[in-house]
Amino acid sequence: MSSNELYVVTGASGRTGVAVANTLLTAGKRVRVIVRDEAKGSAWSNKGAEVAIADLTDIAALADAFAGAAGAYIMSPPQYTAENLFERADMLAAASAEAAIRAGLPKMVALSSLGAERPKGIGLIATNRMLEKYLEQTGLPLTSLRASYFMENWGTLAGAAIHGVLPSFIAPIDKKIPMVAAEDIGRTAAEILCEDWNKSRIVELEGPAMYSPQDVADAFQQALNKSVHAVPVPESEWAQNLSQTGLSKTAITGFIEMTKALNAGNLAFVNAPNIEHRKGTITLDSVIAAITAHQN
Repeated sequence: MSSNELYVVTGASGRTGVAVANTLLTAGKRVRVIVRDEAKGSAWSNKGAEVAIADLTDIAALADAFAGAAGAYIMSPPQYTAENLFERADMLAAASAEAAIRAGLPKMVALSSLGAERPKGIGLIATNRMLEKYLEQTGLPLTSLRASYFMENWGTLAGAAIHGVLPSFIAPIDKKIPMVAAEDIGRTAAEILCEDWNKSRIVELEGPAMYSPQDVADAFQQALNKSVHAVPVPESEWAQNLSQTGLSKTAITGFIEMTKALNAGNLAFVNAPNIEHRKGTITLDSVIAAITAHQN
């Protein structure tokens, strides 16, 4: 591919967007990041990226940002403090789709999630499903990157782990589920953007192994050099615990529905013949080590 080809990255202030943009820049590609204000764009300018200022619900601004691109990484930033988070996600997905049509994007990679194929009972993952559906309806070449559980999610419990306990909503604590590092998601999305395809497709992504809450506790134990025990949180206490995190009531309800589906085995990779499955290389131990390093 020509090094003159331009790739647009949304969510450049988030973990996966950062990884997408950095991977593309390292590969010598032209990159245009979309940010909401100039202050967030200066670091990218210093790296040699173009910067577009746009709200992700502003169709005209998004279409301008997509213009001339060979492809775009599109995601729906979490709105976990908003009561209308699902309405916001719907607006963003609709705006992204319309902007992609106006700009005539040659291809798109959308950040999605395992379970996005299910029409109900998936809680917060419904926002990913919305994005997939709106972008599919454009008829433009699309890869929906269905990522597994983010390893970095455990970072919110680092403070508890330092005190020897790892509370877990995932149960039982020896239940292994697919997890993946944000860096692997971003790198994979960047690699897919540089591939050639001309239809709608799905790529499932997980890390090098499946992990359980007990594995997470063991990783914290190794990183902290102190005993850490995984302890399941009873479902009856989930709402109360989550109410102390700053999440909106809508987000809490969505998180609980999603986690119940995960524990019940209803959120899993499809593993169908027409769906590609990839694995990242970053291990849980390395992610937890990085998390604890920031705690010290």
